[in-house]
Amino acid sequence: MKIWNWGLLFVFFVIAPVSAERWEADIQSLTETHTSDVVALRHWFHANPELGNREFNTAARIAEELRALGFDEVREGIAHTGVIGILRGSQPGPVVALRADMDALPVKEKTGLPFASTVTTLWEGVETGVMHACGHDAHMAILLGVARVLSDLRVEIPGTVMFIFQPAEEGPPGDEEGGAELMLKEGIFAGPDRPGAVFGLHVFPGPTGSIMYRPNGFMAASDYLEINVAGVQTHGSMPWHGVDPIASAAQVINSLQTVVSRQMDISKAPAVVTIGTIAGGNRGNIISDGVRMTGTIRTLDPDMQVEIHERIRDTATAAAATMGATADVLIDVGYPVTVNDPKLTQEMAGVLNWAANDAASVVPPIMGAEDFSYLAMEVPGLYFALGVFPEAGDDRVVGVNHSPYFYVNDRALPVGIRALSGLALNWLSARAPE
Repeated sequence: MKIWNWGLLFVFFVIAPVSAERWEADIQSLTETHTSDVVALRHWFHANPELGNREFNTAARIAEELRALGFDEVREGIAHTGVIGILRGSQPGPVVALRADMDALPVKEKTGLPFASTVTTLWEGVETGVMHACGHDAHMAILLGVARVLSDLRVEIPGTVMFIFQPAEEGPPGDEEGGAELMLKEGIFAGPDRPGAVFGLHVFPGPTGSIMYRPNGFMAASDYLEINVAGVQTHGSMPWHGVDPIASAAQVINSLQTVVSRQMDISKAPAVVTIGTIAGGNRGNIISDGVRMTGTIRTLDPDMQVEIHERIRDTATAAAATMGATADVLIDVGYPVTVNDPKLTQEMAGVLNWAANDAASVVPPIMGAEDFSYLAMEVPGLYFALGVFPEAGDDRVVGVNHSPYFYVNDRALPVGIRALSGLALNWLSARAPE
């Protein structure tokens, strides 16, 4: 997951519960039975993180767990290291999909947990730590907990459940393909097991066991931005003999701040344009011949996405030209908007509220991005967030996702199991043949 906008997460409205009584007791009882195993799995994944498209041991452990549960099919090596598990109920019915991501991040862990990662690897030529700093360890453990619950209930399941364990959500390395997009390209939703809906979750540092979601655009599209400003190199004492790309780049950055704040109708949807890196020159008394900037564009409306791209190109080019420089703008379209199907979200709101013990809430959109979006473009999807704050009185340092201090409270795991189990079973039951 790309970076979250935490300031928005605590404005919410409680959703009235909708009955899911047929499955509640069984799910609750079986979740309690399997929670200790799920916690142990989460700790194992956390202590043994692997980067995107390199989740070899992670995938092997997941496949082993699914086979031990008697899954009808376990397919490995999808999109490099992905795993698909197929659990067929004893009664006829449709197919529903549940997804968890598998990859960790190049982050050196600083939590001090007894099961903290000590794994290191080479990342872009530099040795670095590897950590589940975005909670994917919890996602995998929760989904394996759901696998246990639904395996125990398979005699009553009206249909089929597809379990998707997806690599490289944080992006594949180098020029490789990966993630949900590659899994779809390799056909996971093709054929007779094409699901009618897909569900997933993401942990975040919010109140433990709370669930947050929204219909329609829940998480933003994420596009890569690169701007190369070209000038004319000269001596730093005689700038009039050249064109200063650093001063020009400053004009470009300042002008880009007006794209969203002055050129877009942000009453329609929020948007963000950020320059995150800037590099140019190698000596204080030399005006260099170029500057490279990179950044990110976040949007929640497809039409605004196209317009913002156009305005960034026009604005950057014009700003550089006022200084005599040129600007070459590259925009690489990344993850689409993560859209929660409004009808599906309304139908399943009561299940989420039950699973969270009446602590499910609708929130404003989040400017982070998720490649669950590709799955939800193929079939109706519902993606939600699960709070994992420490217990009250715990004074540990806690960071947001992607921080070396990111922390998952194991007490939230049963809520995730109940939620995904309840969503799958209630969706299947509502569509089972008469």
